[in-house]
Amino acid sequence: MFAVVESGSIISYPKGNKGVKIGDYNYPPAVFTLWSESERNAIGIYTVEIDETNKKDDVWYINTDITYAFGSGKVTGSYGTATAKKHADTLYTQADEDNGLGTKDDVKVEGLKTILIRNVKLQAESELSQTDWYVTRKAEKSTAIPSAITTHRDAVRTKQAAMETAITNASDTPALETLYTYTIDSDGVMTRPLGEIPTLE
Repeated sequence: MFAVVESGSIISYPKGNKGVKIGDYNYPPAVFTLWSESERNAIGIYTVEIDETNKKDDVWYINTDITYAFGSGKVTGSYGTATAKKHADTLYTQADEDNGLGTKDDVKVEGLKTILIRNVKLQAESELSQTDWYVTRKAEKSTAIPSAITTHRDAVRTKQAAMETAITNASDTPALETLYTYTIDSDGVMTRPLGEIPTLE
């Protein structure tokens, strides 16, 4: 990404895929590919440098739009301070209902914890679905479910409950991030504090 600067102000952001007019001169697309940075700078074209110091993982945070500025001989794009996503659901208010936007106390925007817990439920459901046929067969044919299958299905439900509790009890966004942060032990095994839904061996 490039920026055209005139009299100390950014006036445009050419993509570099076609020519550009600066003042009374038209420059071909080659100005972006064949010219050196210093040559471009001499006519007011700068490669935009993105500063990601304030950018955070958008799984957990809402990042600001990038703002661009020219100074010290370069154009920099910077993020503002990121905002942690809300953990709890946001509900419709009476004012929302009065304006026809939704029913009071229904969920307007799902909170982060709601989304994370739903994902855990879906993972557990997917795992259990692989052995549901044993349950169906038992109901239809009275064929006993193998003990290993019963043990596994119980383990899935137990782990699901533990994972949901851990998410619910996380005190803040850094605590949630920690639950999902993988580490590698000396044997090269990757684990995370939240753990995983067990799979059938």
